[in-house]
Amino acid sequence: MQRILKLLIPCFLVFLLLGCGCGGKDATNGHVEAPVEPVSPEISAEPVVPSEIPTDPMLARISLLEGFSISLYSNEVPGARSLALGAEGTLFVGTRSKTVYAISDKDGDNYAETVRIIANDLNTPNGVAFREGSLYVAEINRILRYDEIESNLSTPPDPVAIVDTLPRDTHHGWKFIRFGPDGKLYVPVGAPCNVCKKDDERYAAISRIDPDGGNFEVFAHGVRNTVGFDWHPESDVLWFTDNGRDNISSDPRINDNSPPDELNRAATAGLHFGFPYCHGRDVKDPQFGSERGCSEFTPPQWELPAHVAVLGMRFYTGSMFPESWRSVIFIAEHGSWNRSEPIGYRVTSVHLNEAGEAASYEVFAQGWLGSDGVAWGRPVDVLIAPDGALLVSDDQRGAIYRISR
Repeated sequence: MQRILKLLIPCFLVFLLLGCGCGGKDATNGHVEAPVEPVSPEISAEPVVPSEIPTDPMLARISLLEGFSISLYSNEVPGARSLALGAEGTLFVGTRSKTVYAISDKDGDNYAETVRIIANDLNTPNGVAFREGSLYVAEINRILRYDEIESNLSTPPDPVAIVDTLPRDTHHGWKFIRFGPDGKLYVPVGAPCNVCKKDDERYAAISRIDPDGGNFEVFAHGVRNTVGFDWHPESDVLWFTDNGRDNISSDPRINDNSPPDELNRAATAGLHFGFPYCHGRDVKDPQFGSERGCSEFTPPQWELPAHVAVLGMRFYTGSMFPESWRSVIFIAEHGSWNRSEPIGYRVTSVHLNEAGEAASYEVFAQGWLGSDGVAWGRPVDVLIAPDGALLVSDDQRGAIYRISR
């Protein structure tokens, strides 16, 4: 019976998204990033294990660069968002509902046959990170730590709250977290608005803390809402995506094609990336742009198409893809919600030049947005698997895909 319920839950979620929308917007076209409350699966000591490897005929619609292929890694993770890999190969998956998952491919057939629920009573546990045997989970205002998690997947330990004083705003309040090469946990707090100014410097910023929650420090300012970052594998410099302001303004500077989403590089601590005064390299905000000039801020490495909703990003560090893909940035574009013609719903790549700067941008995998303008899937995060494959989460379909060569 539990197996049947777990199979029905993703279908029920898709029915809600397609049938009822959200706030009057078409959820299939929209970048609907308001908090959602899908039905939370019942916690069970017994993991979900399918009797056979399922296939997904919808993946035939995905077009990739020549030589690459896509397959289903899991379809048992409703609302799948951020990804983190454990030391023993467990893939941890955050969501924007109440649930955190742990999925495993123990038999090496490239399908995660085991799905376990780590918790299902959390407050938007979007962010997950792993360090020295512990799983870190970011809620809206707390960061939890689950110790020795891979030894206790069937009976997860009670979490320890290492931080419980983060802002409680739900607007851009869900978090992506990762440990940097400096051993610090990087924690962003998005702007609690479309465009606004807050006196609290934690807003619209990326901060970092020690693994025990101490020594809080704002690392980067002027970051509207980042939901993905990574460090260059050779220079250890932080790169991050940032979502540009929404297409809600009568000002002609704000339209279907402006302002851009961004790919940024933070070479040192303390840089300011422009929000709320400047968007992209030179788009002054209609409300706040007169207060400061765009030349005062660190410009983006690459201006991405407006409103594509850039989320997860990773440098490619695997060995499966050709050598020319080493250190290429993969980006998950979740898709627009208030553009007259939808855009995004794909995975793109950015190649760097010899100086380590962004030099080119291209579509790597697309097809989740149909020719009718209706999206049937929405990429959220990307992660390099131990074998070098690229894993992609999809919160609309409750799935993880595997792109291989």
